[in-house]
Amino acid sequence: MDDYPSYDAVGLAGLVRDGKTTPAELLEAARARLERVNPRINAVVRSVEPPTTPPDAPFAGVPFLLKDLHQDLAGQPTSGGSRSMASVPATETATVVQRWLDAGLVVFGKTNTPEFGAKGITEPELYGPARNPWNTRHTPGGSSGGAAAAVAAGIVPCAGASDGGGSIRIPASACGLFGLKPSRGLIPAGPAHAEGLGGTATDGVISRSVRDTAAMLDVLSGPTSLSPFLAAGPATPFADEVGREPGQLRIGLCTASAINPSPHPEAVAAARTAAALLTELGHEVVELETPPLDDATLAKDFLTSWFVNCAHSMAQCKAVSGAGDAAFELDTRTMAALGRATNPVDLVHAIERRHEHTRRLAQFHEKYDLLLTPTTATPPPKIGAFDTPAPVRAIQRGLLTAGAAGLLRHTPIVERLIQDNLSWVPYTQLANLTGRPAMSVPLHWTADGLPIGTQFVGRLGADGALLRLAAQLEQARPWAARHPPLDL
Repeated sequence: MDDYPSYDAVGLAGLVRDGKTTPAELLEAARARLERVNPRINAVVRSVEPPTTPPDAPFAGVPFLLKDLHQDLAGQPTSGGSRSMASVPATETATVVQRWLDAGLVVFGKTNTPEFGAKGITEPELYGPARNPWNTRHTPGGSSGGAAAAVAAGIVPCAGASDGGGSIRIPASACGLFGLKPSRGLIPAGPAHAEGLGGTATDGVISRSVRDTAAMLDVLSGPTSLSPFLAAGPATPFADEVGREPGQLRIGLCTASAINPSPHPEAVAAARTAAALLTELGHEVVELETPPLDDATLAKDFLTSWFVNCAHSMAQCKAVSGAGDAAFELDTRTMAALGRATNPVDLVHAIERRHEHTRRLAQFHEKYDLLLTPTTATPPPKIGAFDTPAPVRAIQRGLLTAGAAGLLRHTPIVERLIQDNLSWVPYTQLANLTGRPAMSVPLHWTADGLPIGTQFVGRLGADGALLRLAAQLEQARPWAARHPPLDL
């Protein structure tokens, strides 16, 4: 199967269904591809013996990879990119993983992720950095960076991912792939974990084709008995949205950001490339001078919750594994200390202000069908670009050792954490805090040959509308046949 990397998941499933190949042959091809390319990109960090799956399921025989964060497979460790959990086997299979297995997907490995998924890059100390197949000196993004690198390099056509602040869309952008963060509540969590990040995070996939993401959304969506609320399901299958006309849309284009007042020219070019194509396709694009809401306050609210969640995750891992502080990265311990030092009232304020952000975005959507932004404010950074300098690390260690976490807020450390985490990805947290669906579409490559995506944010429940538009863009400007130039 020399042409294995050219197929998407729907295509491979069709080959199995028509008797043109077998699940065993596909798994052999995937493993051969893994052996060939993974040493260069470090995308897959754990091998898994595939569980038995039904032979008559929609994706029967298609090789698949799980993200090594919350996507638990009973009996296998889920490290979350942390030394503390690297050898602790999961006791239950996550709901989304079981749905993938029930759909016939052949799980044979787990992908690289930063510790607790807490960064927009994938460079954990536990496994080392994942690398971008388009240029291995650069990051594939994060936190689903290993998943995106594996798909871009042709190990699998589609891979498990998750998104708590952009972690599907950022690596999709960095690796020239399609990534959709679904509406809040559409995909269930559980059974071991509640809604991630208080409902701002969700599972999903990163794929090469729009139809793969649509079909996977059909596999994953729908509540369970543990769901905290009943999210409205689609009137028709998401797969049926692919190929339907999206209608004439009114789209607001915004490249401005208070977090990064000077986005890279290539990021602006990516958005304008998309706007020009949309206009050619008959849509109306209106350029906005300012964001539709206060993105500086939104970023502060996002990080307030993020730091507290980091403290919670660290405490949970300690309780389960018995690990001490040394089992966690220094930046993680710093973020957790900031979380523990957060005033509870400030946390509640940050959570309650999500309603204000949601209301402002809803007001925007009264005039516009979609918000269009660059997915990231810069092309994919180089590996190590956000390494904490030695003097700063010394300050971190000193304050943590002294138990003076509160003083961290009065040092440049917090500002650096904000810049490192958000300056190159200032656009993606909006969809998470408001629960709205958003996607990154690969329509632009830089002069150096690096992908940079375009983000669309829709109304609540507009997942189908996003898929219709994505399929129209995919047909007008195909990207699936565009592969990294390396000899992979």
